Amino acid sequence: MKDSIGYTLSTLADITKAELISDSPDYRISGLRPLTDANAEDLSFLSNPSYIRYLEKTQAGCVILKQDHAALFSGHKLIVDDPYLAYAKVSALFDHTVYPCQGVHESAVVSESAIIHETACIGAHVVIEDRVQVGENVSIEAGAVIGHDSIIGDNSRVARNVTICHGVSIGKRSIVHSGAVVGSDGFGNAFDGNAWHKITQIGGVVIGNDVEIGASTCIDRGALGNTVIGDGVRLDNLIQIGHNVEIGNHTAIAAMAGVSGSTQIGKYCIIAGQAGLAGHLKIADQVQVGGMAMVTGSISKSGSYASGTGLMDIRRWRKNAVRFRQLDDIAKRLGALEKQALGKTSNG
Repeated sequence: MKDSIGYTLSTLADITKAELISDSPDYRISGLRPLTDANAEDLSFLSNPSYIRYLEKTQAGCVILKQDHAALFSGHKLIVDDPYLAYAKVSALFDHTVYPCQGVHESAVVSESAIIHETACIGAHVVIEDRVQVGENVSIEAGAVIGHDSIIGDNSRVARNVTICHGVSIGKRSIVHSGAVVGSDGFGNAFDGNAWHKITQIGGVVIGNDVEIGASTCIDRGALGNTVIGDGVRLDNLIQIGHNVEIGNHTAIAAMAGVSGSTQIGKYCIIAGQAGLAGHLKIADQVQVGGMAMVTGSISKSGSYASGTGLMDIRRWRKNAVRFRQLDDIAKRLGALEKQALGKTSNG
């Protein structure tokens, strides 16, 4: 149970489905901190083996860890198969963020044709246009704009200064962080040999349930049809999603990645930071793409893929860069040598 001084160990064990090793199940925890900063009132966790060295000296009141590491900590402990997942489950318990109360702020501009649930919170200087639907327990924070004919599903949160353009549908329990833009025009242009002509983007954006969209991420509306973000998708900060992209359920994309128009990404994929995907590709389910990878072709088979060069000493990198430019010449010379060798063998 929780009171003014936190949660009991038995409660935390129930939430994390953990085996509690303690002679004081009613011991109370009031904070969540890393091993190096924790004190006797804090919960901590060990998921990365490189931090094992901190277990011996940590002052944490309780630590979430695997059975393999249990003997390394003498205090109260919660034993689980996946400490990082258990940490995720309890993290919200210690979130002290204050969200706005119910009701519509007096400075908000809300269309008479909008449908706002009585439990929703509409913050200061929010603009809600015609025929918008805002569901139960939705929080729309200060400065956000919701374009006409958009839908915000139950228990979703639209953070400060978000722009939701017209014709966007957001499912239940989703979060859109500050500065994100959902439903702006896609990059559609036709060239006549002299000048560019804009292609009007008449589609929309459909976002599923339990989606999180990071700060300053941009999701373009479809040119024809919709851009679609599946259930449980996680988009980090500063991501560009082009028009008519489709992202499968529970895929995660890290910061500064870019997905060009009409590319389809499967379910349970992981796209690392700064990866770039060309347009009109199809990426299979359960694909992992490494950081800074340049994906120029479709991927039909699940697995891990990478491109680019990892960090190295600059002198070595310069030598390798020179050799890279020489690869074509080397391949031709090698081919010629092979032909000579085969000729000599056949003439035996």
